[in-house]
Amino acid sequence: MPTDLSETASSHPYDLLSPDVILDAIEAAGFDVSGRLFALNSYENRVYQVGLEDQPPVIAKFYRPGRWSDAAILEEHEFSLALVEAGVPVVAPLVLPDGQSLGHYHNFRFAVFPQRGGQAPDTSVADTLYRLGQWLGQIHNLGELKNFEHRPAFDLLNGLEQNHLSLREGGWIPDDLKPAWDSLIPDLMTACRARISEAGDVKTLRIHGDCHAGNILCRDDSMLFVDLDDCRTGPAVQDMWLLLNGEPAERGAQLGELLEGYEMFRDFNRRERHLIEPLRCYRQIAHCAWLARRWEDPAFPRFFPWFAQPRFWSDQILSLREQLADLQQPAISLPGQF
Repeated sequence: MPTDLSETASSHPYDLLSPDVILDAIEAAGFDVSGRLFALNSYENRVYQVGLEDQPPVIAKFYRPGRWSDAAILEEHEFSLALVEAGVPVVAPLVLPDGQSLGHYHNFRFAVFPQRGGQAPDTSVADTLYRLGQWLGQIHNLGELKNFEHRPAFDLLNGLEQNHLSLREGGWIPDDLKPAWDSLIPDLMTACRARISEAGDVKTLRIHGDCHAGNILCRDDSMLFVDLDDCRTGPAVQDMWLLLNGEPAERGAQLGELLEGYEMFRDFNRRERHLIEPLRCYRQIAHCAWLARRWEDPAFPRFFPWFAQPRFWSDQILSLREQLADLQQPAISLPGQF
């Protein structure tokens, strides 16, 4: 019997997403559920492994209410399915029996994905980076064929400013740390602006948007890109820099390996290297603003209790000062560059 949510009171929409509701939604979408349900690690959305009768389990993602419009979610699905059609190893949503990839149940939107296993790639291995570069080149070839109409574009400077203001005006910065924070942000903005200017005119296209090692599954000799929930319009280098780590010379060598594979399929504007540190700065401040925006979700205080502690903010200021120093250094060099 489907669960009746009409008379349930809740302080947060996800409080209504009970196991019965999850199973009812997947069953209503045409799957023969077995009753087995296992929650997977996810904070922005809610993701579950759902057991099926006489079939492998599926992965159900319930989208955070109010975050994306249906049109924006469907653009994510369209991009994923087009990549699969082009032979790119992406885990795309299943088309449901009604012919749609986006399901609706009560006030929730959800998608169902095939279950896939694997582990994060070891990006210290040159061949792994080379192969990732090959796939990223093919993702971007398809990404440039049309534009997103309903998903946002990266707006570095405006995004930095808006995230800073939301933290400052939301009262998240401890009073005794506000002078340090307020003096640091303008310097970061100035340094980011200078690096963006050095990059010059950069082409943007549809990209994965959150292409870090945790969103790539490796098994035997195969790779799979997962979780295009943050796909958007942006520069190609956004899908590369999160795969780099270590000292500048190491990151330069890693980027060189990525590009060796990437440029088998498309050219790369090497001036985009100047955007890496502004993108890193943006991500750090955006992560703080994201935690602040989600604090009313009971899962966030439970899993991120340190966010509300003064020590977290003193550490952030120290880290951002280090980021400012990195912004004031030359862009990472590729092997053979001087």
